[in-house]
Amino acid sequence: MSKVIETTVYQFDELSDAAKEKARDWYREGSFGYDWYDSVYEDFRRVAEILGLHLKTRTVRLYGGGTRQEPCLWFRGFWSQGDGACFETFYSFRKEAPRRIRNYAPQDTELHRITDALQSVQRRNFYQLHAEASHRGHYYHEYCMAISVERDSPTRQDMTAGAEEVMIEALRDLARWLYRQLEREYDYLTSDEAVDEAITANEYTFTEAGRRFG
Repeated sequence: MSKVIETTVYQFDELSDAAKEKARDWYREGSFGYDWYDSVYEDFRRVAEILGLHLKTRTVRLYGGGTRQEPCLWFRGFWSQGDGACFETFYSFRKEAPRRIRNYAPQDTELHRITDALQSVQRRNFYQLHAEASHRGHYYHEYCMAISVERDSPTRQDMTAGAEEVMIEALRDLARWLYRQLEREYDYLTSDEAVDEAITANEYTFTEAGRRFG
């Protein structure tokens, strides 16, 4: 014999503090199946273009059967010692990069420092340095990038002393910078403030104990 069971449901702001915390846990566990990092990737693509990085791309299959080209950017985080970000790219000198990066990100002193390091080592080598970074291994952090540096000199001059190391470290610093942007975005999206706003905007309802209803 069928029965009708009535359940009282609550909006988020009607819950107790303990029930709100349970509701937040529910949201955090199941609400990051989308590409939440897209805005960070888009910002990085703009930074890369300013600095003279030409990111490599890979073919990604779509659910509908088609394909599209995605930049070779990867990360894993944010809880283990081996977590990080990396990318695949070709790099060459880009004129006015320091001025342009300061216009684009005026408060980001770390990005300014990386740009200045690239500019300085290029100046010492008559702006003839080129680099290539490729991913290697099964992890995703700055040391998973195999980076080669060459000088395209018409007179076959060698690189100045230490130039290769400076270039490699600058590109690895850029991968570290990308990881910090991803971590910052994730921390914001999972903060109580952002989660509360998302739950309220979607008008989710819960039981008195904070379990999602419906």
